[in-house]
Amino acid sequence: MQDKTGKKLLWWGTAKCFDHPRFVHGAGTSPSADVFAFAAAQIKNAIDATVKLGGQGYVFWGSREGYETLLYTNMGLELDNMARLMHLAVDYARCIGYTGDFYVEPKPKEQTKHQYDFDSATVIGFLNKYDLAKDFKLNIEANHATLAQHTFQHELRVARTNGMFGSIDANQGDPLLGWDTDQFPTNVYDTALCMYEVLKAGGFTNGGLNFNAKARRGSFQLDDIFLSYIAGMDAFALDLRIADKMIQDGRIDQFVADRYASWNTGIGADIISGKATMADSEKYALEKGEVTASLSSGRQEMLESIMNDIMFSL
Repeated sequence: MQDKTGKKLLWWGTAKCFDHPRFVHGAGTSPSADVFAFAAAQIKNAIDATVKLGGQGYVFWGSREGYETLLYTNMGLELDNMARLMHLAVDYARCIGYTGDFYVEPKPKEQTKHQYDFDSATVIGFLNKYDLAKDFKLNIEANHATLAQHTFQHELRVARTNGMFGSIDANQGDPLLGWDTDQFPTNVYDTALCMYEVLKAGGFTNGGLNFNAKARRGSFQLDDIFLSYIAGMDAFALDLRIADKMIQDGRIDQFVADRYASWNTGIGADIISGKATMADSEKYALEKGEVTASLSSGRQEMLESIMNDIMFSL
């Protein structure tokens, strides 16, 4: 069908190593070596399919890579084994000619209470510790950010700041519910700030917007599926334009630059360059005296008003 239509996979494949009873205690983090081997075999087959279909991303979607209680958990071994599984996958994929990206999708509280891949910061620390950062990026899902009690923008900013932004599961969660609702994304504030981060990251490379979302139970007619995807795509298309407008407008970026201007000269520049010692800082502080006068207002309300003006000005 790909040859017939010219359509391609967006970017990724993955293996569902969580719903079968064998994965009750995890896959790569299972206490059973047999389960680890079975998971490795399943991932190998998923990588084979991804390569055959021309995918440019492979995602580790670790729904049971965590624990319920530390009373029965060897955390060090489980984390080491998860890293071993990821190294095995990378080595195998590269040897069969796979040139795409690998991703980890942070996902808190699903399905275990304490997930090892809780949020972007946790995953980045893991990848750096185990020498996986050179092959992996992050696939950020909006609903998982909600479950981690972060904003969607926060998770994207952490990934971008650390050079680990890769791709997006485009949906939204309900902050009033403590589970993965996977709603179609229609919140224009969230999607605008998402696309702002994407543009600031230089755009996608092998990644993209994967609509990991479902119509609500009450939306049961066949055309509701089409309307749901249209609503999600329209939200991101609108907010790509809004995000570009935010950058072109320049007021928010200029405010941030001005807020941190003290790091460009004087003691700030000396600290960043490594010229200033602890003794230099002490001498400067004693001579300077109280610093509250040099603090500026954060003006959060003004900045939110600017965003409203950019989004809704007529």
